[in-house]
Amino acid sequence: MGLFSFVKNAGAKLFGKKKPVQQAQTQAAPEPVELTDDQKANELIAAIQNHGIPIDSLYVAVEGDLATVAGDCENQSDRERIILICGNVEGIGQVEDKIRITVEEPEAQFHTVVSGDSLSKIAKVYYGNAMKYLVIFEANKPMLTDVDKIYPGQVLRIPPIV
Repeated sequence: MGLFSFVKNAGAKLFGKKKPVQQAQTQAAPEPVELTDDQKANELIAAIQNHGIPIDSLYVAVEGDLATVAGDCENQSDRERIILICGNVEGIGQVEDKIRITVEEPEAQFHTVVSGDSLSKIAKVYYGNAMKYLVIFEANKPMLTDVDKIYPGQVLRIPPIV
């Protein structure tokens, strides 16, 4: 549990602008309005559910660029994936983790991708072996769908090798 920092202006563009209801045909189309914090929280809940990560009593709140997430997970891996789903969204700069886990496991490290990074370069740094890139790829599924699709500012889980 704790507070995790993310690059606020990097990540999935989950929070689109809400289209206002058009009043009359004679008026010009109104400008889209920013989503409320409650709407952003609902979008994060939907993203977590869409990734199929099991969590009971899921709760997400957004206040500005801070997302707070709580609930009950079975393991550390699922907990960390939920944190990353919330944090790797444009507009979220911090995630406050209040998730409880039932099976204790070693925590993963987090790595913020910089320009020029690849999964094999990251694996070489953390594991001493570039060929361990698939460990990082698997640890970040389903957020990652291709080993070549990472972007600067994205935060990845780097699990310990046991």
